[in-house]
Amino acid sequence: MSDSVNTPPRTTPSSTAPVRVFILDDHEVVRRGVRDLLEAEDDIEVVGEASDAREALARVPACGPQVAVLDVRLGDDRGGDHAGIEVCRELRALMPGLACLMLTSFDDDEALFDAIMAGAAGYVLKQINGADLITAVRRVASGTSMLDPRTTARVMARLRGTEHPPAEESEASELDGLTPRERQILDLIGEGLTNREIAERLFLAEKTVKNRISSILAKLGVGRRIQAAMLVGRIKDRQGWPPGPRG
Repeated sequence: MSDSVNTPPRTTPSSTAPVRVFILDDHEVVRRGVRDLLEAEDDIEVVGEASDAREALARVPACGPQVAVLDVRLGDDRGGDHAGIEVCRELRALMPGLACLMLTSFDDDEALFDAIMAGAAGYVLKQINGADLITAVRRVASGTSMLDPRTTARVMARLRGTEHPPAEESEASELDGLTPRERQILDLIGEGLTNREIAERLFLAEKTVKNRISSILAKLGVGRRIQAAMLVGRIKDRQGWPPGPRG
């Protein structure tokens, strides 16, 4: 009887452990502000931060966060205006369990679409108030999507090619201008592979893959790789896809 009285209550580590968060933003003031806001909460711990894509890709796996708060636009040229989304794509390939919360100053439908396709769990504007940002971090950490159902439906419609589909003849003529290797790379883009994964699959340098993709996008007349991936999806659904040489 006395033993049971003196036994301390059990605690469940998983229920008390703070949510581990990593912050990527090229503005120091923003990083500090987000860090201070999150660390004021007992159930959230900021385990690391970075100012550019390269640093984030090196540090996030080592820090092991549950949530990565990623700025959509970064000051480097990796991924262009949506460099943070490319970071999201690569981190999700390395850490499938990581929840990425995209943070941006711009209400950009194209960026939102790219973020969803990159596997982001949420997308919020920097104008969000502090309490709502904290809630967003907690929600994505718990596995809840912060994406509006109507937005997701619009993205799925675009994937099915129901919004502004290009003419079939135009698609065919654009693909005719690609080399066999470019078609192969485009096929892998359609599978959702990152530049690094494509390079490993084809035994090429990552820089070579990046240059090839730039050429592919120019030939197809599109500005983003996700648009090229959508094109591949439509052609596969309609007439099959002639793969390039393997290896």
